[in-house]
Amino acid sequence: MAHLIPSETIAGVVVVEPDVRCDSRGIFIETYRSSWFPGQREMLQANRADRCADTVVGLHYHLHQSDYWYVPSGEVRVVLHDLRLGSSTDGATLMLDLGANDDGSHCHHGVYIPPGVAHGFAALTDCTLNYLVDAYYDPDDELGVRWDDPAIGAQWLIDQPLLSQRDRNNPLRCDLPANRQPVYQQGSQGK
Repeated sequence: MAHLIPSETIAGVVVVEPDVRCDSRGIFIETYRSSWFPGQREMLQANRADRCADTVVGLHYHLHQSDYWYVPSGEVRVVLHDLRLGSSTDGATLMLDLGANDDGSHCHHGVYIPPGVAHGFAALTDCTLNYLVDAYYDPDDELGVRWDDPAIGAQWLIDQPLLSQRDRNNPLRCDLPANRQPVYQQGSQGK
């Protein structure tokens, strides 16, 4: 059975340590189960991002959508930042390294990201990131904040990142329009 670890840094974020079963044939891992997140909406869509080393993606956020991330190959630095007004952790930044352990083995942790928490990752090696979302693509809910905003204080571990034009042009947190600012709602992880 997986071990669920609620973040002490950002309310509603949960790190999942799945049960890894190994034998002479390889490994088996249950990477996601909806019952791990009672009261949350069902995940509706699975996506995959393959990125080359030195890529930074984000910081993105949604007013209504939550994500669940899992890294099956490579190593990434995940950066999360709570944008939700009224959250007890508003303004907190959390950085997680997924996909590699200090001993060289693979870390199979997943991470649940509630709406209103900005999220991004740096590909420290060539990598694959699988992510589940609980809403279909909605361009009106695809928002972003600057990846290098000093108020966020992200440590990406990459000196000269490869970035999309969208990510280069996202506003600073202090410049987010009021109608695009997430608001924390107790009991709904910011939905």
